[in-house]
Amino acid sequence: MDSKRDVEQDAGDANSPCSESSQSPELDRNPSPPPADEEEGDDVDAIGDTVYSKHWLFSTLTRLIQMVTKHAEESSDGPMDLSNDDEEDLCRVWDMAMDKDVAGFLQEFKATDILLGVIAKSQCPRLTEICVGILGNIACFPETSLALSQNDDLGDVLLLLLGDTDPPTLLETCRLLLTCVSQKDVCSLWLKRLKQQPSVCSNICFIISSSTNADLLEKVGELVDKMFDLDEDLMRSWVTPKDDPEAADGDSCVDVAFCLLEAAKQLRSESLNGLEIYLHIFQLLTTISEGIRILRAADGPGKSIWDFVCEVVCEDLCQTDDLPVVVQEQRGILVQAFAVLQALYKCQDQWSSKGDTSLSLIGAVLRVLHFHSEYKDSCKEEEYSENEQLQTLAEVSTAFLSDLSPEISKKTMADLIRGGYLTEKTCLAAAGCLHTLFATAFEHLSLLLSEVDPGLAGKLKKQFPV
Repeated sequence: MDSKRDVEQDAGDANSPCSESSQSPELDRNPSPPPADEEEGDDVDAIGDTVYSKHWLFSTLTRLIQMVTKHAEESSDGPMDLSNDDEEDLCRVWDMAMDKDVAGFLQEFKATDILLGVIAKSQCPRLTEICVGILGNIACFPETSLALSQNDDLGDVLLLLLGDTDPPTLLETCRLLLTCVSQKDVCSLWLKRLKQQPSVCSNICFIISSSTNADLLEKVGELVDKMFDLDEDLMRSWVTPKDDPEAADGDSCVDVAFCLLEAAKQLRSESLNGLEIYLHIFQLLTTISEGIRILRAADGPGKSIWDFVCEVVCEDLCQTDDLPVVVQEQRGILVQAFAVLQALYKCQDQWSSKGDTSLSLIGAVLRVLHFHSEYKDSCKEEEYSENEQLQTLAEVSTAFLSDLSPEISKKTMADLIRGGYLTEKTCLAAAGCLHTLFATAFEHLSLLLSEVDPGLAGKLKKQFPV
């Protein structure tokens, strides 16, 4: 399996109800936590080492049960109203659950079962969102996550919630699932559930292909990325067509790659971090034969993904007038982009001519290698050695240029020089990366250069004698 993205999602992804995506219009700040009851004594009423009150928490959860039960008994078909006071108190619980002692106390108090019951009966989207958010904070700690994860009923309900229509609820559900899948003690249990629930693939594909909520798309992408990175069989089952003899039982998602592409397009102008996540998912798809087969197919998504990533690289990430600091800041997403393009380039024979590779794409590779060369020469060796992401970018870019080189003709070389993509600086930088590890590509480009620009070829030979 391909290496994980450079910056991993922290398993302890605690969330506060005061975040912009969760906050209701009535709440404009995070509610103050309820203090312990001094009349009962701090040691008696306080939760662990916190100042939070056991009595207040008991009464709030009890009131929650009574509220939901009353609404159910009235057999009302309409949505349940959540008063401002009730919402504020529940948001306090949500906020308190970020504390390890409170999370443990909630688990001992069987809050998981209480919240599960509320979710099952809730006809109020905001209430469902808050309950799932509280569970998500409880799941951030290994001990409470284990107890929560062993609740099969909760697992079933959470996976079914992926079919909900409320974006904030979907966001909190995905956050909770990602938190659990990211913890080694319980990840296998959740991966098993995810594979066994047929609706998961179709529900996630619907979200990523139709949602315009950037926060939701990013979180769903993180969840899919983590699942695919941890479980190759799950990834294989998602991309294998239903009518394939090797297809897994259940609702296999034939067009999952097309759905992922729609999400990536949506995030292009809204979240580079989110786009990087989806590029890494594309990269993971190229590590299995089933993924390669789909990307190579004439009617598959490979050509569309290639065109999209080329546009991102050439129009968003590597413009000729960008300052070097821009390349430095975007090195993470560039690693993913070039890795995807290199993998697609090797399997595009069914849907494209390799000779059609754009000058701007080759120029982008040359620009990145030039920046790498200048950065390496200008900084201390210790500083360079610590910049592992930039080194990875240089390695991926060099390997990609090596793959492109056989298709670079004499005319293309001339056009690269005429267009300002291949200058003395970019030429020497690229040669410095190629000449030791990719001798064949280096010799091919050197020979072309001697025919197109003998003067530049002479400088190249002087610095890198063959």
